[in-house]
Amino acid sequence: MAIEKLKLARQVSVKVTARLHMGFFDLNGSIGRRFGSIGLSLDAPVTEIKMQVIESAQIKLQNDERVAKIVQNFITSFNLQKNFNVDCIQEIPKHAGLGSGTQMTLAIGNAINLLCGLDLSLQQIAVVAQRGARSGIGVGTFEYGGMVVDAGRGATTHVPPVIARAAFPKNWRILLIFDSSNVGTHGEQELHAFRTLPNSTLISAEKLSHRILMQALPALAEQDLVNFGTAIRQLQHYTGEYFAPIQGGIYASQSVGQALNYLESQGVTCFGQSSWGPTGFAIFANQTDAEMHLRQLEIQFKNNSSLTFQICCGLNRGAQITVDNDINIK
Repeated sequence: MAIEKLKLARQVSVKVTARLHMGFFDLNGSIGRRFGSIGLSLDAPVTEIKMQVIESAQIKLQNDERVAKIVQNFITSFNLQKNFNVDCIQEIPKHAGLGSGTQMTLAIGNAINLLCGLDLSLQQIAVVAQRGARSGIGVGTFEYGGMVVDAGRGATTHVPPVIARAAFPKNWRILLIFDSSNVGTHGEQELHAFRTLPNSTLISAEKLSHRILMQALPALAEQDLVNFGTAIRQLQHYTGEYFAPIQGGIYASQSVGQALNYLESQGVTCFGQSSWGPTGFAIFANQTDAEMHLRQLEIQFKNNSSLTFQICCGLNRGAQITVDNDINIK
């Protein structure tokens, strides 16, 4: 996470990107830690904001109620006697499984931290914002970028700690599959799901953890997409089966599921759903392969107007935070 200046700011710009959440590897928690997950920072889509302290008696935004609630939470939590302008330049799609809520919240929290000199750590910001309750992937990708693994929740955990971080191969490409007609589980519905679903006994956490430690991460280091994909697909199957009663199947979107099944039939080895979806992903060894499969999907699903596709890269750095002390604030 690059911060250009650390003194009290007049304007703060934050640019942070989407992340893939590839699944949980311990939904049982039999040895004291539950969840644990692996995810990847992407170079797109992007959330970008600019924030200033202003004199007017209200929060000014060019966005929506969600942003106002995030800002008001920090004002209330720290009894801030300040008002803010929030300019949302671009935003990760909401409720698509790409971490839009966490990334927006962390962006605003970091901007307020610098504007008000609160001297908070990223983990403290996440706790105030009530982010990272089950997964540390969003916080980890915001801070470090790349592929991150978090250790899940322990008895005293506030934000699951990042225990491994690896660079994502520069040549590999991620194909995102969007379904505009579907919204992923979120908010109170998500909380209800975690309250009501039982601890998983579908497959032992030891086997999945072994997959991550001894297959996914080594394959990533050796740029072995086949073995990396094998591990991710195992994790995806476990997570998808667990959440199937809530999301209606392995995948939240039937259309995305059909696209992923088609890619599998074409020999693609690494694919799945990010978080609660509906966004799907597939990973390819290079740009050429990604573009070829994108063209095939566009032909195969030309009559499905809700499906769209985007090729992006892994991002091996955290959020960009820039401080400007030379602006004129009205």
